[in-house]
Amino acid sequence: MPVKHNLFEDLKYSKEEIAQRRQTDALLNSLLGEYDSVDAEVVQAEAAAAADDAVKKLKEKRLLVKDKIVQQLEYPGTRGAAKNF
Repeated sequence: MPVKHNLFEDLKYSKEEIAQRRQTDALLNSLLGEYDSVDAEVVQAEAAAAADDAVKKLKEKRLLVKDKIVQQLEYPGTRGAAKNF
């Protein structure tokens, strides 16, 4: 049975910290909403026994959104670690 992915286990921040940052960061809020949406698509595709390629693409999309979330948490308002160069 497919299970929703727990994003908070992967991040270095607690649920409370992210909830607090989400209230003041519109981009982070948007990315977290997008992540939830894509994660739901993954769960739905897995439950429907979708083709492996389709599930793989959705998981890759979810990972890209997660990477954007991490970037926004670590380097808010920048283009990521490149700000140091």
